Amino acid sequence: LYRGVRCRLARLGGERGGRLFQSPWTYTLSLGVYATAWTFFGSAGWAATSGPLFLTIYLGPTLALALWPLLHLRLLRLARAHRLTSWADFLYLRYGRDPLLGAVAAGFLVLGLLPYLALQLKAIAQAFLFLSGEARPLGDVALYTALLLAFFTVLFGTRRLDPTERHRGLVLAVAFEGGVKLFAMLALGLYALLGHGAEPFREAVRRGLDPLLLPPQGLEGHLAWTGLTFLALLAFLFLPRQFHVAVVENTDERHLALASWAFPLYLLLLNLPILPLALLGRLHHPEVPPALHVLAVAREGGAALAFLAFLGGVSAATAMVVVETLALSILVSHHLLAPLLLRRQALGHLLLFRRGTVLAVLLLAYLYFRLAGEAYALVGMGLISFVAVAQLAPAGLLGLFWQGSTREGALAGLFGGILVWAYTLLLPALVRSGWLPQDLFAALPSFLHPEGLFGVRGLDPVVHGFLASLLANTGLHLLVSLRQPPSPPPSGRAGEEEALADLLEKFLGPEARESLKAYARTLKGPDKAERLAERSEALLAGALGLAGRFSGWRECASSSSPPPGRSPGRRWRRRPGSRNGCGPMLRPWRPPGANWRPPTGALRRWTA
Repeated sequence: LYRGVRCRLARLGGERGGRLFQSPWTYTLSLGVYATAWTFFGSAGWAATSGPLFLTIYLGPTLALALWPLLHLRLLRLARAHRLTSWADFLYLRYGRDPLLGAVAAGFLVLGLLPYLALQLKAIAQAFLFLSGEARPLGDVALYTALLLAFFTVLFGTRRLDPTERHRGLVLAVAFEGGVKLFAMLALGLYALLGHGAEPFREAVRRGLDPLLLPPQGLEGHLAWTGLTFLALLAFLFLPRQFHVAVVENTDERHLALASWAFPLYLLLLNLPILPLALLGRLHHPEVPPALHVLAVAREGGAALAFLAFLGGVSAATAMVVVETLALSILVSHHLLAPLLLRRQALGHLLLFRRGTVLAVLLLAYLYFRLAGEAYALVGMGLISFVAVAQLAPAGLLGLFWQGSTREGALAGLFGGILVWAYTLLLPALVRSGWLPQDLFAALPSFLHPEGLFGVRGLDPVVHGFLASLLANTGLHLLVSLRQPPSPPPSGRAGEEEALADLLEKFLGPEARESLKAYARTLKGPDKAERLAERSEALLAGALGLAGRFSGWRECASSSSPPPGRSPGRRWRRRPGSRNGCGPMLRPWRPPGANWRPPTGALRRWTA
């Protein structure tokens, strides 16, 4: 029933939800996709063993939104000016339109976020089996969950290729689920308050658990607190799903002013009941795994409260999986699939490949869950992905604020950070799960141990891996950028006006040609050709993505001659997917009739 309500809301939102979609409160609630099953189930388990350390994951986004005029507003305006749909698009555009950098960023984000997606599958499967009392294998439920979520993502996220990559119905559904999980968590907190009062805190002190009520102490504790807060800040900025809901789906930059205080308030309300629920779970249900303490306490309050807790956790997990998978499919299609399909003249199949990417990503997440996820707690799986996403930070932030940042420095830093991340976090995860030998690191010197590089011992493994990988990434980026001057801007961008007009007509239709011609008549000065090229690139971005629009436009632009055996006196139009140009069929061009519509909605806005 709940899934039916969510699907109906997404469908109605896509058809008639314009006013709700443009509401600043909808925008703020959609940012709640940051709070996943990790928040609903994992935070209480983390608090039951480490106390208030779980709060660092929410202090980071609060600090990030406090800097919204410096970071989010600037990024939002850049995205609108250049039609960015991800941080990989920004890196591609900022560092000389290098396809390698965009492809590496896209591929690594898919790999790095598999543990995070696996976390959601594990949380839903665990919760279902715990409440139902069934003895089915955990992996079976996780597989059914992955397939069901893939179907929902394809249905409401990849129904068509949208030049703006906005999905109004999906955003409304995500905002609705943000409200559901907040209501469920507050209901659980109300039950803990009215049913037990201050008894969990008094009992915790009496049993010697009072360290759970205090922040971590000592140098190691302070490093863990500071490191995890900074990690959460970077993850909030660079997670693909957060970029998608905060930047791509934004309809008015003034919404950021409301979100800068309303979203931290949302996170505060969501986390208020965590510590009481964690203490109740540890005191009343010590035999239950910490990640299930919320459900164990909810079951004390009756079947209705248990079902509400399960619903809140499922809402948190499904919203994250759908939006994250959608954002990753856009990444892959723009930076890996579109250039490849364009070279093979099969661009007409891009939508089909994007849908296949959604299914493939979720099946890979399920595979990771079977390989390593069952040996890891929910929090540990999520933090591994957070560190992976943070590897985009040096290239992204230095590229945004430092003109001396170079393509070579960005690549060196990114490759260095990826290698250290894999060595310090991914390999130990596979060793703990039993898929690699337990003595894999036994022969290594102590200063090369993945959880104690250069003799640094005593730190939390995740904090150690984060600091080591970020230090390697930033150091290599700065070192290479300072030793090598910035690369010259790419040549050949400013083509002739007629060639650019022909190119747009081939991909987007005759109205695009006339739009470019009209724009050209308004331009004067030596930079006319450059500005025409920029306008053409912006129009092509909607159809191909940033990487696709640059990978083959010269060869398509040069193929303006008619096909063999055809009359050279007629103008021929090629469509995406043909063997000898840019389309699945060739036909003579005719003026648009009265009922003709442009192939992308961006053209009308650009013409206006």
